[in-house]
Amino acid sequence: MVELLVELDYKTIIAIVTILLGALSISRILKLALDNYVQNLDAKGQHNDKTPYTFLKNTISFLIWLVAALSIVYAIPFFRSVAVTLFAGAGVFAAFIAFASQKAFGDIVSGIFIVIFKPFRVGDVLHITGIYGIVEDITLRHTILRGLENRRLVIPNSVISADKITNSSIGDPFTCQHVEFCVDFATNIDLAIKIMQEEAMKHPDYMDNRTAEEISNNKDEVEVLLVKMLDSGMLLRAYVWCKDPITAFDMGCHLNKSIKERFDEAGIVIPYPHRVLVNREIAQPSRKA
Repeated sequence: MVELLVELDYKTIIAIVTILLGALSISRILKLALDNYVQNLDAKGQHNDKTPYTFLKNTISFLIWLVAALSIVYAIPFFRSVAVTLFAGAGVFAAFIAFASQKAFGDIVSGIFIVIFKPFRVGDVLHITGIYGIVEDITLRHTILRGLENRRLVIPNSVISADKITNSSIGDPFTCQHVEFCVDFATNIDLAIKIMQEEAMKHPDYMDNRTAEEISNNKDEVEVLLVKMLDSGMLLRAYVWCKDPITAFDMGCHLNKSIKERFDEAGIVIPYPHRVLVNREIAQPSRKA
């Protein structure tokens, strides 16, 4: 450490500061240039996938700071001699680096494949590992999702590439939300279906997804089907459409409440399992004479 401090003369310090300031300036200028380019595309109304630009910004930033770090090492004589010593045993050093960076290299390659093949993009709504989230960023090593609770889920690219992903933003983002209620066997089923349809169509996020042919054939706006006969009652399912899966979840929660309130007003009973507890000592007669 003493030797290092002695070799750090004012010229070396100026060189280090210059390298850091140069790296910071170049990184910011290139990021601003890319941001302005993307904004110009948006202003022109052109379809613009931001994923390549986001990944490119992260890659450029990494390369700039990598070059800056190598330049600082070369600028300090002490570190330069250490580097020469390490590269003298290049075989062992390369093997060590390759082993240590195996996982990181896999994440980088997976990130490149994500950008090329586009299983998802920045802004897409994904369902992965039981969580819904919006893709905020794709870095060299990680994909960052913003969950419904506004928390960030950071997933290594190699993990997200190997997992099953539900992408609700590819193609048609419209989402069909299933709203299910179990009603008693004595229920007027037509009345229950009518209530579910009315409450669904009253919701501000509801969308009529019928085709022109279905409208001409007088198909119901909201389809409600009796999907199953359970031990305790009849399971009704409403198919309610809206613009995206996050809105669909919120709409489904509101419909659960409003439909339950309407059922209570109409006297429609939602059944639940009944259990009978038997005390065997009381139920069985005594064997004593």
